[in-house]
Amino acid sequence: MTERFFPTKPSSGGGGNHRRDNLTLLSGPITSGKTSLLFQFAINVATASHVVFICHRKRIESNPPFLSQGLDPSSDAFNRIQMKYVDDDEGLRNYFAAFHLHLHLPAAVVIDDFGDYFTQSNSRTLMNSRARDMAMVRTLALCHNAIVHANKKATCELVLSETSSGDSPRSLFIYKRWIPSIFTIKGHGDGSFLLRSHGSSEKSAKYSIALQYLILEELVD
Repeated sequence: MTERFFPTKPSSGGGGNHRRDNLTLLSGPITSGKTSLLFQFAINVATASHVVFICHRKRIESNPPFLSQGLDPSSDAFNRIQMKYVDDDEGLRNYFAAFHLHLHLPAAVVIDDFGDYFTQSNSRTLMNSRARDMAMVRTLALCHNAIVHANKKATCELVLSETSSGDSPRSLFIYKRWIPSIFTIKGHGDGSFLLRSHGSSEKSAKYSIALQYLILEELVD
């Protein structure tokens, strides 16, 4: 459900009882708040469990996520989020290739701007369009296998974000092969956005980051 990306109320139980897919993609244009939504998801999970947040260090330090109103940066949840800085696609594959060796698996792994790891500037391999797609397939297959294996022991989710210039990510046909749950973001005017799922049973969430806060304005069917 879309609520997983927004602040949860104690009375709602954090949404932990809802069944959801273990692999999720969040796709939207630049400045639509994808990193902020991912970080809020990490905070929600980290209220009770360990989370790994994978990102480019320079990027997140220069453009940190907006925190939801009322969120206390000194809360224990922040200590349960492990920031892992990865520079290229090979770093992603190395991490997931050794995922089964971890003594304590995280409840969730988040990868900010997954597709950017396969651009010319962030890959050790010189890539044309086909090479990029093949590299993404190899990495997504490895991620998928790692998460499926982890879920034989305990619940573990993988949530990715992807920057898109249109209504859906450029490599949607690739993502659909490996990721069953896909959310897209569209501008809604006045600095607000709509977060929607490709599944017909999901709700849409309207939010705004215009005031540098992640604010859930309403939920509509």
